[in-house]
Amino acid sequence: MRPAQISLIISTYEKPGALDQVLRGVQLQTEKPGEILVADDGSGPATRELIAQWQQKLPTPLRHVWQEHDGFRKTIILNKSIAATTGDYIVLLDGDCVPHPRFVEDHAFLAEQNYWVQGRRCFVREKFVAEFSPGVTPVFSWILRGRITGPAKAIRLPRPFVRRNTGQRGIIGCNMGIWREDLLAVNGFDEEYIGWGGEDSDVGTRLYHLGRPRKFVYGHAVVYHLDHPMLNRTQAPAGFQRLAGIVQSNKIRCERGIDQYA
Repeated sequence: MRPAQISLIISTYEKPGALDQVLRGVQLQTEKPGEILVADDGSGPATRELIAQWQQKLPTPLRHVWQEHDGFRKTIILNKSIAATTGDYIVLLDGDCVPHPRFVEDHAFLAEQNYWVQGRRCFVREKFVAEFSPGVTPVFSWILRGRITGPAKAIRLPRPFVRRNTGQRGIIGCNMGIWREDLLAVNGFDEEYIGWGGEDSDVGTRLYHLGRPRKFVYGHAVVYHLDHPMLNRTQAPAGFQRLAGIVQSNKIRCERGIDQYA
């Protein structure tokens, strides 16, 4: 069952250069999303001005969902953005992950009731990020030259390789497709996670507990991660400790979630 409307959510914080590359990738999509929301964790004027420019260039409605910055609060801004969507299917993309031109088309094809989709990402090495251009860069050549790593995740294939499972390995929030009603059923992202670490796996795990396995996909819904210095991970041990408890439980809904904004 294809979604009636895809809502594309792009999360960002103070990376206008990368976000510009991502939005160029969105502009090239063979199938346009019904709406685009930039989930902004408190970026400054440069990001606001960039989004205003893209609102004039894109054929798809583009909204800027912004909150004041107070540390890494991605779960909160994602919940606010999901609550603001009008589509029946949510595709999550990070603001440093450039989508393949058929990214949205692939997510629409892969969408299936009672499943969520986990796409993969390859990596554009940091020193070549400025040269990477959606729709122009010769990806295969860059793989051979070592500019793009993770080749198995960098090439779009005529047919996707799909594994249906409830595994923990490879849950990443930068490339997910989830039915909106399922996200509401688990109450979205858990805002108890402070800082980076465990928040993506948490929502995936609670979707498993809801009875929603994932489709773990290679060869479709490809994204190119623009490498950058590592984020602050001081809160990661606490986040992964919290995640371990969720994995061992049967918990479906988080207490502090999207229902605050619905």
